[in-house]
Amino acid sequence: MKIEQNKVVELCYELEVEGQIVDKTTKEQPLDYIHGTKSLLPKFEANIENMKPGDKFSFTLTPEEGYGDVDPNRIIDLPKEAFEVNGEIREDLLKVGNTIPMLNSAGAVIPGVILEVQENSVKMDLNSPMAGKTLNFSGEILTVREATEKELKEGLHGEYLHSNCGCHGGHGDCGCHGEHEGCGCGEHGDGCHCGEEGDGCHCGEEGHDDCGCHGDHGHKDCGRGKDK
Repeated sequence: MKIEQNKVVELCYELEVEGQIVDKTTKEQPLDYIHGTKSLLPKFEANIENMKPGDKFSFTLTPEEGYGDVDPNRIIDLPKEAFEVNGEIREDLLKVGNTIPMLNSAGAVIPGVILEVQENSVKMDLNSPMAGKTLNFSGEILTVREATEKELKEGLHGEYLHSNCGCHGGHGDCGCHGEHEGCGCGEHGDGCHCGEEGDGCHCGEEGHDDCGCHGDHGHKDCGRGKDK
């Protein structure tokens, strides 16, 4: 069976960026998704379409085909009150270089990197870590099967049931997947960005300092698309 619309695909891969392996899955713990449901970057899906189990792949995505260029509008200043958890500002988290999950007004989780901490405000970069990067993927197709009606309706892992903004991007885009970063919504994350000046953004749940992300997979916004 070959990879086509609505087929469930399992694959393993490595992602190389600037000469380093920044993310990978294994045959024991593969990436699985429903093909054609915007779970992965469009160009990622296009490169493996019509492949069969046992086929190997190797391709490169430009920044435009991946997460786009760094957007200066996604570098914002937020009041320290945005980092309150249970009524208390988490000063221990406010360190330059820390990645903190931020929730926007739509309930989407957007990982932000702290660039600067002032007395009353924090400058954050909400761009994907892979923005502006050339992505080199290689791997192997493991299995291909038909998706069930339930999977098409609810998502491969029930992620459509828990989406906060109607996203069907796989593993809960619009909230970190817990395994594959994503943190975005729909194609290229459209519609899930913070409002102007970061309106509505606030710190995510305590204990999720890394947003549950493990790098930028072939997912929308780790491969699972942009913010992510």
